[in-house]
Amino acid sequence: MNVPSFPIGPVRSVEGTAVVLSGDDIDTDRIIPARFLKCVTFGGLGEQVFADDRLERGGAHPFDLPEHQGARILLVNRNFGCGSSREHAPQALMRWGIRALLGESFAEIFFGNCLALGIPCLQAPHGRIKALQSFVEANPSTAFRLEVDAARLHSGDGQAWPLDLAPGPRQMLLSGQWDATGQLVSHDRELLDTAARLPYLNAFSTD
Repeated sequence: MNVPSFPIGPVRSVEGTAVVLSGDDIDTDRIIPARFLKCVTFGGLGEQVFADDRLERGGAHPFDLPEHQGARILLVNRNFGCGSSREHAPQALMRWGIRALLGESFAEIFFGNCLALGIPCLQAPHGRIKALQSFVEANPSTAFRLEVDAARLHSGDGQAWPLDLAPGPRQMLLSGQWDATGQLVSHDRELLDTAARLPYLNAFSTD
């Protein structure tokens, strides 16, 4: 498992190696099985991501292979993140170390939950994703740079793959507007001033 460092503020690029998870319709119950949803915090979810799939494959799952430890970009196929709308799924991926996903398509709620964590989900046609997955499987140590503004993936050897990202999510990532908590903290003074003017918060003040 990777040592997580969480996104803060604008997300303009993601750098690192990639890991491939092939297959359509991989749902949130596979990403993080339901028995792990009883946790009080998200803290330990990274260790349990794809728990059942990894157990079934006995150490041969992509997330267990030595060459993929430290990977930050996840390559998937069609309708990734479908099923129940649990926010634990992108939390588990993020806490394992994933900072961006590239795929053919994503379930809408999963996409939104990723965006709320500052995790870009970019798309490309089937053929391009399959070619990129094949490249990564043949070259697992290759470092990549994902440019959010240009919606483009660059490899260390000079190759590049165009991707798709809608203008709304792109702007939220580039501006840092995806980070609702950060926006609140940055307006701390205004929030305190507003609270001080609310009669129902100050009805019992002794000042």
